[in-house]
Amino acid sequence: MKKALVPALTILLVLIVGVIGYILNSGPVSGDEAADDCDVSAYTMGVKWQQQSAEAMALQGQTYEMAARQLDKAVSKAPGGDDLAIMTDLDETAIDNSKLLARDIAKCHDFSGWDTWDDWEENGEPAMIPGALEFFEHADQLGVDIYYVSDRTEENRAKNVEAIAKLGLPQADDEHVMLLGPPKDERRAKVEANHTLLMQLGDTLHDFDGAFADASVDEQRKLVEKNRAKFGTEWVVLPNPTYGDWSESDLDAWDAPVRADD
Repeated sequence: MKKALVPALTILLVLIVGVIGYILNSGPVSGDEAADDCDVSAYTMGVKWQQQSAEAMALQGQTYEMAARQLDKAVSKAPGGDDLAIMTDLDETAIDNSKLLARDIAKCHDFSGWDTWDDWEENGEPAMIPGALEFFEHADQLGVDIYYVSDRTEENRAKNVEAIAKLGLPQADDEHVMLLGPPKDERRAKVEANHTLLMQLGDTLHDFDGAFADASVDEQRKLVEKNRAKFGTEWVVLPNPTYGDWSESDLDAWDAPVRADD
């Protein structure tokens, strides 16, 4: 009997050690450690660039400086007495939501399904894109109407308007905040019915024209070429490497063997 107990005790000891090891190693992990084991780790580099890089900060500020100069020109050329307006997207154009994306990556959650977005609209901590607040304050001082045309949800309208106003954006009220419902083309037409629309700002191409919305990436590139003259004047694009139609595209790789240095 004693000899028979030895293998059983050995197996029991192995199980106990294994359970203890599992418990010790299943505690909280850092965002980077979590992302290493998740499919969503593919998003990490883009979110890091958007949130942490000085280059992103410089490019965003540079874009808004350019937009301010172009707006000054457009206002000076506009016929006197016209009601002037600009139209802007919010998320990743004027508002930085990278904390939500970073949190979801750390929790191994794919944010591209947008099922965590409702909670972010109600309780999140968005920040301003560098240069954005100064630009919109400048537009306000010029007497230009600002329309925040966003696909944030209408159900959270009160919270969304409150969040925009809390960030200090001018004209952040129910009249000037146009949320998800009609396509952006229809919301743009509503603005243009009573205004001369001088400029649009966004981070995705369908912020500017509905033709981009259902187009393939190749078709979008052709539309960009067709509308080249509008970019930097009527249409101002902010960089967003964290999500977009392009994310499902295949890379075009150099067809040559890898020759690494020894």
